[in-house]
Amino acid sequence: MALPAQFPKMSGPPAPTGQIRQAPLLGIALKLASTAAFFLMVTLLKIVAERVPIGEIVFARNFFGLFPVLIMVAARRELLLAFQTPNVAGHVGRAVVGILAMVFSFMAFHLLPLPDATAIGFATPLIVVVLAFFLLGETVRVYRWSAVVVGLAGILVILSPHMGRSDLGTAETIGVVCGALGAAFAALAMIFVRKLCETERTSTIVTWFSASATVLSLLTLPLGLILPSQAWVVPDPTTAGLLILIGVSGGIGQILLTQSYRYADASTIAPFDYINMLWAVAVGWLVFSEIPVPEVIAGSAIVMAAGIFVIYREHRLGLDRTKNRRASTPSRS
Repeated sequence: MALPAQFPKMSGPPAPTGQIRQAPLLGIALKLASTAAFFLMVTLLKIVAERVPIGEIVFARNFFGLFPVLIMVAARRELLLAFQTPNVAGHVGRAVVGILAMVFSFMAFHLLPLPDATAIGFATPLIVVVLAFFLLGETVRVYRWSAVVVGLAGILVILSPHMGRSDLGTAETIGVVCGALGAAFAALAMIFVRKLCETERTSTIVTWFSASATVLSLLTLPLGLILPSQAWVVPDPTTAGLLILIGVSGGIGQILLTQSYRYADASTIAPFDYINMLWAVAVGWLVFSEIPVPEVIAGSAIVMAAGIFVIYREHRLGLDRTKNRRASTPSRS
């Protein structure tokens, strides 16, 4: 299947450090570590969002997140190489969809209870499986399609306590819409990352994203002229410290996430986003005094079982999708 225009094809062989090596277990381990870092970021932003507008939080996440990225790149002696790429369009496209996903998802976490926003985000890995099939030509067999269906059923179970409500306020309605948009853009961002990993170094991908997203997030600064509630503020020392932690944890999570896509297909590791519900239950109980209802626990068990089944099939069948893709003709549909 030919890729659309937003995925420019590279000429010449891939960079040695940009090649993908199939190691699903390692990819999944990196993915799980990234979820822990990202959920720390989500917890802090939910606290800070009561005092600071979302645009300013997005800027802090990207600006301060750039520092751990640069430290990693410098440690690998790739600081100069990180900014060198012939695929500028691919990086810019990834930054645009990534910043949109960030803005919408941050709004959802601000306006909705933590489990609700997390549950809506579960749509992301499901969308990734579909996009990976149609845009990347990845082989998705009946077992993984079945796991996706089971995972979707689990999401419905998680949402069931809230689906019957008829008194949704304006803020909650906006939060649900933002959550859905955030999930869609996040899935597209993952596809960009997967494609970039075929030819680009990890250091190049994360450096370009962090730098580009920092610049793009500055576009939210004039929004305060239209919506006074979104005007940037000068944070107090405590809030400033939390903003820095948001950026650092987000930067570390970005490194781990990007690296995970170097070792496994997007449709393989995407279902492990479901681990976020366990973080939501624990953090919601310990930090926000939210008691998880039985439906949340049952739904979490279902989606986690679906994810575990996916990796079991990967290990059992020993699939090598890299060889399959190389053996495919460019015109294959």
